[in-house]
Amino acid sequence: MINIGSNCIGCTKCVRICPFGALSMDGKKAVVNSACTLCGACIPECPVKCISMPSQTAVKADITAYKGVWVFMEVIEDKGVCKIRPVGYELLTKGRELANTLGEELCAVVIGSDMQSGFAEISSYGADKIYSVNAPGYKDYNTDAYASAMINLINKYKPSIVLYPSTFIGRDLSPRVAAEIHVGLTADCTGLSVNADRNLVQTRPAFGGNIMADILTPNHRPQMATVRPNVMKKEILKPGFSAAVIEESIAINPKAARVKILNKHIDDVHGMEKLDEAEVIISGGRGVKDSNGFTMLKDLANELGGAVGASRAAVDMGFVPKEKQVGQSGVTVRPKLYVACGISGAVQHIVGMDGSDTIIAVNKDPRAPIFNVCKFGIVGDASQILPKVIEEVKKSK
Repeated sequence: MINIGSNCIGCTKCVRICPFGALSMDGKKAVVNSACTLCGACIPECPVKCISMPSQTAVKADITAYKGVWVFMEVIEDKGVCKIRPVGYELLTKGRELANTLGEELCAVVIGSDMQSGFAEISSYGADKIYSVNAPGYKDYNTDAYASAMINLINKYKPSIVLYPSTFIGRDLSPRVAAEIHVGLTADCTGLSVNADRNLVQTRPAFGGNIMADILTPNHRPQMATVRPNVMKKEILKPGFSAAVIEESIAINPKAARVKILNKHIDDVHGMEKLDEAEVIISGGRGVKDSNGFTMLKDLANELGGAVGASRAAVDMGFVPKEKQVGQSGVTVRPKLYVACGISGAVQHIVGMDGSDTIIAVNKDPRAPIFNVCKFGIVGDASQILPKVIEEVKKSK
């Protein structure tokens, strides 16, 4: 709540201006109640300057011992084989850039069972060290077990930055760790950099994608963020390099026993149907008109060996399920070819696909924003143009 000084003259101006009814008169002095939101509207109204905000001195932790950039490498199971999720290599590439700027080490954290075969590839993407927590009990993801392992590692080695993928696992694990060690967490970052004060600048969309917010956590360490898949480029930086492997034996947290996996079933999704891995994506929007129009998009995707995506408008209209949505509130993609059919190009959609190598747009409106980001544009009705494209593709085969 705001502070009201003893020199209040009882003019009632602050009471009249307060939008929340948090101020009232007690005799000839203004008093404040729990409805105060610290909006500050009353401060400039006071003629004797007796109203002030409470002291907000930040409690700064000792951060001098925290060094190094860490990346949590998510392990997934693909046809019975455990491997590193590709987004981990994207984070290592960006992490290498951050570590070079800070003059610190880049370290990968691998929690799982028998993951040594993946260490060579992790090393090639720039990691200096690999912290390995290897035990049969870590084969399947468990929030309590993984969070306990991460907290143990962070408390022992004190990294300055920890990056997680913004996946189902990353979004579950990172806030648990942040809450336990009392630090902040920035979710769904689309940009990371280091400023002149050696703080991590965490950039993410805000207010529905209308602005980009830069978030800093200068007073506490580690600085933690999640990053969406396909936002960062991945690049092999050290071919043939072997990172130092530090084996850590961390007992499974007893709380992990609260959850038991009785049975596990993984749907066999064809590679071409995985939006975040597809090299060709044919997307449709409101202009495709109906679900039958998406059947045509699927035909073209099949001919090109790609996947079908959609804008939020198409999903909201029930043309395709939510998992097909590309954009800020859907999947971020980075294919070699992205074809946008009947998609106007709202900023929320653009941020999810503007990293594509080649973008082709088909839209009836020549002023549609999508034409500002595409390499090739066709003005016309997708329902009339695509059948001819499909026909020509078939002929070329």
